[in-house]
Amino acid sequence: MTKTSAVELVVVPCLADNYAFLIHNDDTGETALVDAPEAAPIQAELTARGWTLDDITITHHHPDHIGAVDHLRGTARVIGAKADAHRLPKLDVEVAEGDQITVCGQQTHILDVSGHTIGHIALHMPGAALAFTADSLMALGCGRLFEGTPAQMWDSMQKLRALPDDTLICSGHEYTAANARFAASLDPDNPDLISRITRIEAARAAGQPTVPSTLSEERRTNPFLRADVPAFKATLGMGDVSAVDVFTFVRAQKDKF
Repeated sequence: MTKTSAVELVVVPCLADNYAFLIHNDDTGETALVDAPEAAPIQAELTARGWTLDDITITHHHPDHIGAVDHLRGTARVIGAKADAHRLPKLDVEVAEGDQITVCGQQTHILDVSGHTIGHIALHMPGAALAFTADSLMALGCGRLFEGTPAQMWDSMQKLRALPDDTLICSGHEYTAANARFAASLDPDNPDLISRITRIEAARAAGQPTVPSTLSEERRTNPFLRADVPAFKATLGMGDVSAVDVFTFVRAQKDKF
């Protein structure tokens, strides 16, 4: 559990490698869930802590992010993207880029981060320094482009990269070790990446999650955020290539890795 100045954050491992996130505000007594891959582990955490869901937010339509929504719904509001409503569980609140809603007493900004899917959203709680990015920006990675284009995903990466340095990036899967091996294949002399890999290996050996991560660390080590960084482009031998083309190359290499 992570305690920010505003809320408690609980990372809930689900399925083989998914994460759900519970957010609780002691002052208001409210609890929210971001994504619902599997009911049992989420319900176990709620029961153990004596919490009841007020809100369920959905980032995108893939089954491993919505599978347990109807099992857990109860009286909670279900919040998701208006653009994705036709393939999400029934929504009580439909949101779009630029909207601001209140979740757990926190002002929450909605970002369209299409790329992995069209209509994928991220939720940013600036007062709690939290961003729920699911399968858009991931720890040392980004989601595979099932529906969107590289240009769309690069645009999404730039939106997320512009958030404050201390933002905790709450992404949807435990892919970090594999993502780290790929990042090191492109950027082997990056001292921040080398240090991060050591910490990732220690965390996984201890059975601990590597999520969330800080945005400042992602900026220094995640190749999918660095497509316009001159030093990284030079390492790839792509110094004169556009950022979109560098991003496209990096994503294609990851798909083959």
